[in-house]
Amino acid sequence: MSQSAYALMGLTALVAALVGVLVFSLMRFGAAVRDMRGQLREGHAERAFVAAALEDSIRRLREQERAMSARAESSERLNGEIVSSLASGLLVVGLRGEVRTLNPAGRRMLRQPAIEPGIVFSDLLAEATPVADIIEECLSTARPILRRSIPLRLRDVPEMHLGVTVSPLFDALGSLQGAICLFTDLTAVVALEEQLRLKDSLARLGELTAGLAHEFRNGLATIHGYARLLDPSQVSTQYAAYVQGIRDETDALGRVVTNFLNFARPAQLTLAPVDLGALMARAVEEIRPEVEARGGSATITGEFETVDGDEVLLRQAFVNLLRNAIDACAGAAVPPRIRVDGHVDRSQHAIRVSILDNGPGVDPALREKVFQPFFTTKGHGTGLGLSLVRKIIVTHNGRVTLSDADLGGAAFQVLLPLPRP
Repeated sequence: MSQSAYALMGLTALVAALVGVLVFSLMRFGAAVRDMRGQLREGHAERAFVAAALEDSIRRLREQERAMSARAESSERLNGEIVSSLASGLLVVGLRGEVRTLNPAGRRMLRQPAIEPGIVFSDLLAEATPVADIIEECLSTARPILRRSIPLRLRDVPEMHLGVTVSPLFDALGSLQGAICLFTDLTAVVALEEQLRLKDSLARLGELTAGLAHEFRNGLATIHGYARLLDPSQVSTQYAAYVQGIRDETDALGRVVTNFLNFARPAQLTLAPVDLGALMARAVEEIRPEVEARGGSATITGEFETVDGDEVLLRQAFVNLLRNAIDACAGAAVPPRIRVDGHVDRSQHAIRVSILDNGPGVDPALREKVFQPFFTTKGHGTGLGLSLVRKIIVTHNGRVTLSDADLGGAAFQVLLPLPRP
């Protein structure tokens, strides 16, 4: 072979070697590219899986958050409804005395239409200091105060009786954070207890004194009979006045004993529906001639209802109150102006009948005593009229109270229960 042929073969071999190296490099590069693409695909899938897992977790957390928020709102709404619906008053105060909660029932009892933000309980209860004192005692001792009964008199409101329970408010660590005060209006309960005590006292009084009064009346009848046998015209002028005096005094004592027996004797009620409007109209017509003869007037206003009662005894009680008003005006030397007001209290399921006059009124210190037997502020009388009135009303499960009248005199208020439907 020639030298050029060898050169061509060498060049061909060199080109073939270069082509082989290039092909091998391209194959290695393609394999590397394929490996890199696989790795990229695997990494993308992993990242996609992680992202999907995170997104699912976030979704679940959001659902749990919404559920917990809904439960919290429902619980808060339920707590608010419970607090607002409580028939008892609820007052929650903080450790520094700030008022946190006062429910609607508490505002009604304490006559507080609105609560100023940040007000302290001592200012809120400025007119109800007995309640404030109990809360202060609980805060200072960190001990509960259970079922304490207190009288309470607010402005323009009759005396109330509250049952108060105060509990200290602790946090999860046992630290004192304030006090919770629950209070209930016990006025009706106290009045019922007083009625029961009065009924019991009247019953025992009747049992103890009825026999004695009968014996006294028998002896008095003997004295009166002997006095009647003495003819004043047959005795000397010096002793005729004594005989007449014996007769007059025995007559007066006989009336006292009869009235006392009527008061002490247990009342036998004959219950039937009684139209109080018609009954009061007849009672006023009975005393009207006497009132007009004194230059006065007697009127009836308001609303009346039918009650279950003994018509004879109820009429006796109301006529006694009307005559008491006439006597009070006569004692003050003023023409009597008497007004009868009727008011139906649906909340208490009762009717209130008020008898008002323009007389001198009654001293507040004597208002409880006027209903006691034999107590009287008049120059004459036995002091049993108002006692008998209270006995009749109490026997009908009612109450009678005395206050000032807008006419300037006394106002007797009779509260009677209405029949249950």
